Amino acid sequence: MRRTVNVIRLQLINKGTFVWYPLMILGAATVISILIYAMIPVDTPKYGGGGQAPLWYFFAIGLSAMTLTFPFSQAMSITRREFFFGTMLTAIIGSALMGVLFLIGGGIEVATNGYGVNGYVFYLPWLWDAGPLGAFIVYFTLALFFFVVGFTGATIYKSWGQLVLLIVGIGLTLLLVGLVFLATRLELWPHVGAAINDLGALGLALWGLLITAVLTGVSFLAFRRAIP
Repeated sequence: MRRTVNVIRLQLINKGTFVWYPLMILGAATVISILIYAMIPVDTPKYGGGGQAPLWYFFAIGLSAMTLTFPFSQAMSITRREFFFGTMLTAIIGSALMGVLFLIGGGIEVATNGYGVNGYVFYLPWLWDAGPLGAFIVYFTLALFFFVVGFTGATIYKSWGQLVLLIVGIGLTLLLVGLVFLATRLELWPHVGAAINDLGALGLALWGLLITAVLTGVSFLAFRRAIP
C-alpha cells in the first residue's frame, strides 16, 4: 500500500497537470461565462456549459498519466500493478476534488443570484434535481470517465500500437452510428427520451460509473502488455 501511495505522489510531482491547470481552466471558463451572461439583455436565468471545460481536460490528464509518467515509473522499479492502482486512486481523488469545487461554485451562484447577472455555470437545475450529493456524483463521474477513457486509449496504444487504437476507435464509432440508425429506423427516440428523463442525471451518472468500471477493467488487462 505504501508503494501505491508513492505512485500518487509520483503523479502529483508535476502539480500543474492534476491541480493548477484544471483550476486555471475552470476559473477562465467561469469568468468568460459571466462576461457573456452580462452581455445578454434578458432577466431570465441563463445557463451555459462552460463548466465542462476542466472535465474534458481530464481526458488529457489520463493520456499524460500513461504516456509520460508510466515510463518514468518503470525506471524506479514500481510494478505495473502498483502504478495502475496508484494512478487510478489519483484520478479518483482528483475527480472528487473537482466535484467538490463544482458544489462550491453552485452554492456561490445560488447565494449571489448567478453572480448578479442571473447566469449559472455550475448550478444547472437538471443536474441538481437529486440534491447536492446527486450533483457531486454527476460531476465526479464525468471527470473520472474522461480520465479513464484517455488512460485506456493510451494503454491500447502502448500495448498494440497506433493501428489497433485506430481500429478500436473506428469500431466504436460504427457501433454508435449503428445504434443511432436503429433508434431512428425503429422510431425509438421517444422511448429513449422517456428513459433518460426517468433516469435523471443521477441515474445516468450511476450507469456512467458502471461503464467507467468496465473501461478500467479493459485498461487493466491491456496494461499488462504496455511497453514503456
